[in-house]
Amino acid sequence: MTYCVALRVEAGLVMLSDTRTNAGLDNIAMFRKTFTYEVPGERAIALLCSGNLSVTQEVKTKLSRALKDAAAEPEAGIETILNCATMHRAAHLVGDAMKAVQHELRSGMISGDDNLLGASILVAGQRKGGKLRLYMIYSEGNFVEATADTPFFQIGEHKYGKPILDRIITRETSLADAAKCVCVSMDSTLRSNLSVGMPLDLSIIPRDEYRFSVRRRIEADDPEFTQISRAWGAALRRGFEALPSLID
Repeated sequence: MTYCVALRVEAGLVMLSDTRTNAGLDNIAMFRKTFTYEVPGERAIALLCSGNLSVTQEVKTKLSRALKDAAAEPEAGIETILNCATMHRAAHLVGDAMKAVQHELRSGMISGDDNLLGASILVAGQRKGGKLRLYMIYSEGNFVEATADTPFFQIGEHKYGKPILDRIITRETSLADAAKCVCVSMDSTLRSNLSVGMPLDLSIIPRDEYRFSVRRRIEADDPEFTQISRAWGAALRRGFEALPSLID
């Protein structure tokens, strides 16, 4: 399993993912879940993946192959996530790749259990002349977009890290506070679920800059993340101790 979270606030986009993949308690591996694409000054896009690894890797391979073919044959007019007209169209391209992969893999399955191929992808980015966009792509290839009322998406083991997002994140939240918030959300998940693990990948796209201001790998011994984790734990204990008692 994994945990990925992405926020869309007025100041930009903030994304964080873990790297743990497990197929049982004795079969744990590390795979990157965040993939970034950038044309400096024109667009920046991040994909965050959760679910069946063979599905998400093949989706990424299809998207990467289109990018390579477009670069090798510019006259062919191959549409990619880095040259399409809008971020909405980029979400469609990711969704189309998801549908194609699902069809290919399901046709070769014996059991016919569609749950085995469950996967989700978050698409976050901005192109020049467009707005900040955040989409969640489902296994079927359809998608929804984050709104002012729902400024964040989570995929994977999301339940442990949701309360802090609900309480803190608004459209006006700064990028610094948004980054701090996703770290607290991830820390809560790490403490409560063994299927989520370090290291982490943090990515930030500031509004109207069309680039990544942050692409950072956070290791288990990262001093800043450790400080956030300890300070948050201490604040929770102080808050708990200050609560009124329900019994004498």
